[in-house]
Amino acid sequence: MAKNLVEELRWRGMVHDIMPGTEEQLEKEMTSAYIGFDPTSDSLHIGSLVPIILLVHLEKSGHKPIALVGGATGMIGDPSGKSDERNLLNEETLAKNVNGIKNTLARFLNFNSSEKNAPVLVNNYDWMKDFSFIEFARDVGKRITVNYMMAKDSVKKRISGDSGSGMSFTEFTYQLIQGYDFYHLHKSHNCMLQMGGSDQWGNITTGTELVRRMNPGGEAKAFAMTCPLITKADGSKFGKSEGGNVWLDADKTSVYKFYQFWLNTTDEDAEKYIKIFTFLDKETIDALIEEHREAPHARVLQKKLAEEVTTFVHSKEELDKAIAASNILFGKSTADDLKGLDEATFLDVFDGVPQAVVDKAEFEAGLDMIAALSAKTQFLKSNGDARRALKENSISVNKGKVKEDYTITNSDLIADKYVLLQRGKKNYFLLKVE
Repeated sequence: MAKNLVEELRWRGMVHDIMPGTEEQLEKEMTSAYIGFDPTSDSLHIGSLVPIILLVHLEKSGHKPIALVGGATGMIGDPSGKSDERNLLNEETLAKNVNGIKNTLARFLNFNSSEKNAPVLVNNYDWMKDFSFIEFARDVGKRITVNYMMAKDSVKKRISGDSGSGMSFTEFTYQLIQGYDFYHLHKSHNCMLQMGGSDQWGNITTGTELVRRMNPGGEAKAFAMTCPLITKADGSKFGKSEGGNVWLDADKTSVYKFYQFWLNTTDEDAEKYIKIFTFLDKETIDALIEEHREAPHARVLQKKLAEEVTTFVHSKEELDKAIAASNILFGKSTADDLKGLDEATFLDVFDGVPQAVVDKAEFEAGLDMIAALSAKTQFLKSNGDARRALKENSISVNKGKVKEDYTITNSDLIADKYVLLQRGKKNYFLLKVE
């Protein structure tokens, strides 16, 4: 084998629970292992990066990763970690979500590879859709006792929960269906290991039990391994920014915002995340942590983390654009740099900056600086304030210093509709022409 997978994951802090014998199995031979992704949306957010990275580590270690999209389980809803019953999705939404998740996963795992350990993509709807209820109750339900299922934390918490809503039979069957997935993959792909977040331990071990009980003679091997759920040092939920979830698709979270999310990580979290979310080796990471501790203000850890994750999820080219956009706010930049931004990134960079709308017809004739700063925008309180600021040489248009005699014209427009005004270093204002 290329390297010891469990050892690699352990020093990165990515092992929570592991079934006895799992490490020995992975050291012995190429092993097929799977992780499930439930299609609750048509994309994945950064909470799903950990299972994706686990599958990539698996492949790098010479094992065979299987990514399962839960077209069937998505119809039911996983009760793990949930205090309420999940809303059921209709088939059209589910099909759209399944397709979106497949496309996202294909960016990280090459399902068309010809390697012996090439990744495989499956959808559990393909084998669950023709299963009759009576068949399922006889062939699967018979193997696992209700007592066994009731002992699982995900069930116990819901049944004894404060909400009083309890748990429907639909969600109660979830662990059986997930368990059957493991059995099916064991039979059809010789899959011996299921991985997932620590909240999945109950569902995963039900799967290992089902594999053993549905294979007479007790010879079948099935293993389980989970990683810790990612948390932030301050206790707040990982993966959310002010605007909600941080997604892996640029049309839901721009690359600039994605890059900024990692760049703004706290020192404590950055030390943990650089091990989990990058593939840098231990020596490199230890050196980066040491360098960061000696000069935390330089934020080398956050910069490296943001660079590595943005490149992995998007590309080096997209990373360079995000860095260029970041430098517009925090470094020296020109009107050409601003005009190089697409509209979405430009608006992300200047998110929250006050704006005023100027009529296009008025703008055609040119806008003098006093009007642009006060009467038309109220950026500055009065014409007198505007004149003083211009005399002090503290006003910029699109990052270039201007005097009182400057006229703003069409040639100043960014993305054909914006002009960036600035007083001093940090006071920004947007003119929107429409």
